[in-house]
Amino acid sequence: MMELKSLQEQPVEGFRITLVEESDLYNWEVAIFGPPNTLYEGGYFKAHIKFPIDYPYSPPTFRFLTKMWHPNIYENGDVCISILHPPVDDPQSGELPSERWNPTQNVRTILLSVISLLNEPNTFSPANVDASVMFRKWRDSKGKDKEYAEIIRKQVVSTALEAERDGVKVPTTLAEYCVQTRVPSQDSSSDLLYDDLYDDDMEEEDEDESESEIESGGEASTTVGDGTTSARRYDNQDDSGNEES
Repeated sequence: MMELKSLQEQPVEGFRITLVEESDLYNWEVAIFGPPNTLYEGGYFKAHIKFPIDYPYSPPTFRFLTKMWHPNIYENGDVCISILHPPVDDPQSGELPSERWNPTQNVRTILLSVISLLNEPNTFSPANVDASVMFRKWRDSKGKDKEYAEIIRKQVVSTALEAERDGVKVPTTLAEYCVQTRVPSQDSSSDLLYDDLYDDDMEEEDEDESESEIESGGEASTTVGDGTTSARRYDNQDDSGNEES
């Protein structure tokens, strides 16, 4: 898939993507790094993305392999998020058709949506009701009710062994978390073509500006033999009325 190559060349911050099996392009393994300054900081959460045969017309599935306690994650690890729901009109779901999957979406938008969902759960239609109730208590108490936070932190700590086993250093600071994307080098011939077109455009703009100045009675400068620059005033008005009688 071209998307896999693109994500490897220009990775999404907070994610590590590999194939479950080299021969199977329809099953990806994703490692999610918990964002700094959140309850998930330092966490290493693994998941599988499975693509249907008719992708991108149908959405992939996203299932966490790591045990997750979250309002929008089912007990089996499936993520409940609008972007992964098929593009059908379902008024009872409370979702707008525009919020659901469409072929213009891609893996990058899914990953960004999931990382956003971790820190900002949707409690209106929870997949885990108990986790949703607990999260609201924690949020509404401004952190005084610590039950939800303590469960998340325990899960984060338990993922350290998995990261060590995979030989992965989990980022814990913003500097480590924010990856440096690699922009593919451009072909030199295309650069030359672009430069030529750009130069031509600039020359045309300069000519247009000079003509505009002359028509409006502006100044145009010329370089004389000694290297100095003289300015000439162009006035298109009829001077006959200005002559002294």
